[in-house]
Amino acid sequence: MSLLFLYSLFAIIAIAANVLSQEFALLFYRGAHELVVAIPVGTAVGLVVKFVLDRKYIFKADTVPLSKDGRQFIAYAATGVLTTALFWGSEIAFELLFASREARYVGAILGLSCGYILKYQLDRRYVFTRVRQS
Repeated sequence: MSLLFLYSLFAIIAIAANVLSQEFALLFYRGAHELVVAIPVGTAVGLVVKFVLDRKYIFKADTVPLSKDGRQFIAYAATGVLTTALFWGSEIAFELLFASREARYVGAILGLSCGYILKYQLDRRYVFTRVRQS
């Protein structure tokens, strides 16, 4: 399979994990500032899912326990700061503009999609610099 196809598939999987995690968080808390709870939960779940898939299948990095190589995960998360701001901004903007859960998730999907395009470039350049030669 092509790298573009795999990366896109993994982005879709991570987006689904993110949105479903937000919905799960909202099962436990509904009320004032519910997005302040749901969005970070979804972001954390999506981050871990995408890291595991990217590390192994996209960048073919040697897999070692995170306890031994947590620096790579920290670098991966750091490159996600800008892309997370893009995603959160898009999701919150759609919520404010359209005031519906469906619109909010459209904003999330658009923000995540744009963010993953940028994130690939950042990860390739700064995170997964030492990859396993196949």
